[in-house]
Amino acid sequence: MSKIPAEPSAITARRAAMNLLARREHSFHELLQKLSEKFPDFSKDDILVPALQRLQDEELQSDARFAEAYVRYRSTRGFGPQKIAAELYSRKLESELLDLVLYENGPDWTVVCAEVLQKKFRIKANAAETERRYWQRFLLQRGFDQDDIRRAIKSLLDNKSS
Repeated sequence: MSKIPAEPSAITARRAAMNLLARREHSFHELLQKLSEKFPDFSKDDILVPALQRLQDEELQSDARFAEAYVRYRSTRGFGPQKIAAELYSRKLESELLDLVLYENGPDWTVVCAEVLQKKFRIKANAAETERRYWQRFLLQRGFDQDDIRRAIKSLLDNKSS
């Protein structure tokens, strides 16, 4: 019986990366980390990084696409830009890219903030100050900034009093 020759390591790394990308978008850093764990014998500099850079050149992996998908996913789950930025920062994305996907091309955070507030709480026009502070703390923990929180609460209270 003849043995099947082992695949070259670059092809193996590429195939594994493409399998991961077929499930969902990944950042370059995430892919590198996962492949390093899966193939500890492969050299990062000689095998893994060139394979991932080739995927980037072929536009099969894109940090921008990953960031856009991540922002869309987390914002629909009720999280604000500060929390999402912190999560994306840990994935080693460039700060210019974060600004682009969060603020320039991102959702209207005041609207997202108001939706989260309406979903979680019963908003009354005559809400007490302690209740409003409770809403603010909740939204701050979700990663929204003070300006968006203030505008969202104001617009919701104005709509309730009309």
